[in-house]
Amino acid sequence: MNISAPQGLARSGGSELARASITTPTSIKRRILIVEDESDLARVVKRHVEEIGCEVVVAPTGERALDAAARTEFDLVLLDVMLPGIDGLEVCRRLRDRQLYMPVLMLTARSSEIDKVLGLETGADDYLTKPFSVQELLARIRAIFRRMDALSQPHASSAGGFEIAGCLRIDPTTREVSMRGRPITLTHKEFDLLQHFAENPGRVYTRAQLLDAVWGYNHEGYEHAVNCHINRLRAKIEPDPTKPQLLLTVWGIGYKFTTDKLTAA
Repeated sequence: MNISAPQGLARSGGSELARASITTPTSIKRRILIVEDESDLARVVKRHVEEIGCEVVVAPTGERALDAAARTEFDLVLLDVMLPGIDGLEVCRRLRDRQLYMPVLMLTARSSEIDKVLGLETGADDYLTKPFSVQELLARIRAIFRRMDALSQPHASSAGGFEIAGCLRIDPTTREVSMRGRPITLTHKEFDLLQHFAENPGRVYTRAQLLDAVWGYNHEGYEHAVNCHINRLRAKIEPDPTKPQLLLTVWGIGYKFTTDKLTAA
């Protein structure tokens, strides 16, 4: 199905994809907050998201988005970067400062790599550049929901957290991390990245594999975001970030997590 798209939404096929509903295991409708000041685009996105069985609230400004998020628990926030008043990056930062986690998919007309990285470092779960197709948008939404469902499932290794090399403690339930008893504050994505590495010690991952596993989608051109998150994570957990002992670079391939080089305090 081709649609007569407003600015920001590309023409796309995918009616079968659009008709397939997205529900929780208990068939409760997902709630999505669309934060978009372009009314035509917001209306088209709202229609297609509702067609897959989601409840939708639209907020045209950052202020109204924050107010809506304070009153309602949303399963996902579709957040435009360029908003009147409080912009999307600041909205995302404020959402991340709250105890309740809401996944954020950022939408923007900007296409530069630095803006993509900035969006992800702000705490966004994903990033989509305008114009985008309905099919791509729904694929990203599905990927985020699958990842959140997986994270909500209990794991045998996560009951009460687990300790690595007697010094690094990770608790997936409370999302708390400590190094030799010292609490470490991580962003949501930094925690997901560390947990993924820690649950797969010694395995070498390419940047594309990490994007797929942690961000939930194989983002072509987003590899620099992995580098930035690795550097930020090293700065927080490594005794000396310039000489990593936990998160090692495997030259020409990617990264791996190991405790073989960890020295005593």
